[in-house]
Amino acid sequence: MLKYIKGDLIRDASNYELIGHQCNCFWSFGAGIAPQIKKAFPEAYQADLKTTYGDKNKLGTIAYTTEQKSPVIVNLYGQFKYTRTEVDTNYDALTNCLKEIKKTFSGKKMAFPLIGAGLAAGDWGIISGLIEKELEGEDVNIIVWEKDLLNLKKFNL
Repeated sequence: MLKYIKGDLIRDASNYELIGHQCNCFWSFGAGIAPQIKKAFPEAYQADLKTTYGDKNKLGTIAYTTEQKSPVIVNLYGQFKYTRTEVDTNYDALTNCLKEIKKTFSGKKMAFPLIGAGLAAGDWGIISGLIEKELEGEDVNIIVWEKDLLNLKKFNL
């Protein structure tokens, strides 16, 4: 069961052992929560840069921080590109990312923003179901950014 918490994921990062966010395959870290992660946790961006730029094979994989022990920041490659005109979240890819998180990080206290449902325009009803299924039994917290509270109807929360 997902726990929804109103807050600021970056400010409250020390409360979690793992923070996951959805990325595209083009090293951008330029929109949504990504620029904040890049600034607060530069190793997360460095982990992204170690992957191949624009490679569709990244879909469904993860890259994560290794030097920074807590929280571990996980880049979930759940979208190929960012268009602003279509649903960019690839649900199959996101599912594979979540499976990889379960396999690699089971037992960690995890936090995610509304991954894939904001700028990538995915359906939160579908995404939350994927998270519940693939991370069943894990301590999963969904941090609803205080500024998104005005848009909760968009996410059906």
